[in-house]
Amino acid sequence: MIRLRVFAVSFIFFTFFTCTKNYPQSAPKPDVNQKEDGNNTFFLNVLNKALLPENISANILKAVNENPSFVSGITLILRTDPYLWKLVDKNNSLGESYAPDDLVELKKGSYLVNRKDLTLRKTAADSLEEMAQAAKKEEVTLTASSAYRSYSYQAQVYDRNVREMGKESADRESARPGFSQHQLGLVVDFGSISDAFTGTKEEVWLSRNAWRYGWSLSFPEGMESITGYRWESWHYRYVGAELAKFINDYFNGIQQYALQFLKAYSENKLVQLQNIHNNLLPDIPTQRARRRRGSG
Repeated sequence: MIRLRVFAVSFIFFTFFTCTKNYPQSAPKPDVNQKEDGNNTFFLNVLNKALLPENISANILKAVNENPSFVSGITLILRTDPYLWKLVDKNNSLGESYAPDDLVELKKGSYLVNRKDLTLRKTAADSLEEMAQAAKKEEVTLTASSAYRSYSYQAQVYDRNVREMGKESADRESARPGFSQHQLGLVVDFGSISDAFTGTKEEVWLSRNAWRYGWSLSFPEGMESITGYRWESWHYRYVGAELAKFINDYFNGIQQYALQFLKAYSENKLVQLQNIHNNLLPDIPTQRARRRRGSG
């Protein structure tokens, strides 16, 4: 019975992550309308949990019902490195111990580096080089000015900003240690790391093209009430090509909305799978108790 239980759980998770829909010829296919109602109910719960605005939620529900590639696209994203889509903001921390194990030093190539000790995770560094080469072809040079920050280094940055600016102002543009996207090793601050960066050739090029190489602006203009941070035109996070396109296609380019959605989706999917598992197999202790009573 225990082996049966393990097999059933494995089968459920395999079915979810492969998204197969193969039915035996002798078995009736599920009712389409019933399936759509179930999808809508699931996604309504996800959208409520993700706290998305009405227009974004409406776009998502439309995609669920009209675009078969939408759900498969989510599955593709969730199969990637989970830190690419991990929500890290004022309410969701990486903790003190997290540090990437594949950091590489950024060296001058197609882009410039403002400091010698800048590092990124290798996938992000490779993408940065590819993006910088593309920018070079259009006579734009990218400059990496800040990248990975450890928990302890971010603590120094935050404390300095609080001393110099006061806590209220510091919190608008500086993350507490553990709550910074920089700790992921997937973020680059470009150029001057100031408002002077806005409107430069580098900033304009990035705003139009960064998503094509898997980069997403974390803190857009006019979204401080959503992201918790003021507009930072220089702060880009590498999320991968699939997710960057997903953010543009369904979330109006707002990274925060997409990451909130994916967090809610993955959590609700796990709950759904657990419920299926609980309903699929009877409780083993209960079965054993029945057998004992029967043998007595």
